[in-house]
Amino acid sequence: MKHVVIVGGGFAGLNVARELGNKRGVRVTLLDKHNFHLFQPLLYQVAMAALNAGEIAYPLRMMLSKYKNVTVLKGIVKTVDPFTNTIFTDFGELTYDTLVMACGTKHHYFGHNEWEEFAPGLKTIAQAAEIRRRVMEAYENAERSQNPEEKRKLLTFVVVGGGPTGVELAGSIGEMSRHYLSKYFKNIDPKQVRIFIAHSAPRILQTFSAELTDKATRALAELGVEVLSCCTVTSIDADGVLIGSERIDAGTVLWAAGVRATSIGKTIGFETDRSGRIIVAEDLSVPGHPDIFAGGDQAHFEFPDGNILPGLASVALQEGQAIGRNILNDMQGKPRKPFVYKDKGQMATIGKNIAIAERGQVRLSGIPAWIIWLAVHLYYLSGAKHRIFVLLQWGWSYFTFGHGARIVNKEWRFYPTVPEKAEPAEKEELVSDSACALPSGDADGKTRQ
Repeated sequence: MKHVVIVGGGFAGLNVARELGNKRGVRVTLLDKHNFHLFQPLLYQVAMAALNAGEIAYPLRMMLSKYKNVTVLKGIVKTVDPFTNTIFTDFGELTYDTLVMACGTKHHYFGHNEWEEFAPGLKTIAQAAEIRRRVMEAYENAERSQNPEEKRKLLTFVVVGGGPTGVELAGSIGEMSRHYLSKYFKNIDPKQVRIFIAHSAPRILQTFSAELTDKATRALAELGVEVLSCCTVTSIDADGVLIGSERIDAGTVLWAAGVRATSIGKTIGFETDRSGRIIVAEDLSVPGHPDIFAGGDQAHFEFPDGNILPGLASVALQEGQAIGRNILNDMQGKPRKPFVYKDKGQMATIGKNIAIAERGQVRLSGIPAWIIWLAVHLYYLSGAKHRIFVLLQWGWSYFTFGHGARIVNKEWRFYPTVPEKAEPAEKEELVSDSACALPSGDADGKTRQ
């Protein structure tokens, strides 16, 4: 039987497995460092105590249990030898007939990996739990502080990056401060909370139209969020950030400024772009290696006009389906079909009843966009149980402004990844900044800073 190995259980890898599930003549092995599929578009709500991690994570084995020819293995891929069709993992070696690379992305600190300790990003459940711990600890410490300067610092939040993830994080903090603090914290005036978005471009949410960006900026201002445009963060430490020559003392700094693909593409020796994405052909295969495909945030797919596909969940989902169909075409002796992407648009939410959505010339904002955002994200969640739980939690939060996951546990403390060799401090091409668009998955947006 033809052995297909899929590396990565995100939207791309998962949909390759589904396309090949229960097909004759093929067995599938899906490798992932976790044993669950994470719905990253709602990860920021875990970080902001609106949802629990178990409501957006689903076991891969359960998702693929009906496919008798699919096996899920938990492990880490170290490298691949494309000439002997061998995969080297932390538990041994595997051989393949066809390989699908869909490993996703990691945060990119532009040569300053030491910043991760002070400004965690949002790509994993552990990072979401750490962000939640830091935000809630800031409130708890401010509640008991008798020092006005210390309290001011504790109640200052800086989000680095003005893409959808940065906007969603800042908007959630603003909404929490407006409605949650006044209800439960007796010694904190919500007006004392300061929230900043530090963004290097002239405006936030660059991939949206200027009209929707302006509406989002005004909505953020109503929640107490100040947008600092055309500014570059030059230093981050335990006491705050340095933006150019201006210092902002902050108790909590969050990173949403950019990500890059995992380095395995370079390790293997494939041609990659500046963000580490593997450059693929029109059928999503790796040039020179027709038995290897790349999809999702790890693939650099370029249109004839020079535009590059963004890192959206809808992109990863469609690429996974296309790769699976082409593998079946190979097995049946049929020619492969070029990948054709159907643009599903993009979305971002700022707070209760506030969102923006754009598809072509159709632009929505406010309650209509927010309702569509809710419906789309519920639709893409895995499992009816998760949809029901999330819907109930959202309903409770909507009518009570309550957040159900406010527990602070220091055992959740996040430890930064092992520092890598600092990359050259040149202008990098960004893959995304995390969760967004219709809906976002492994990464969330077009090239943005």
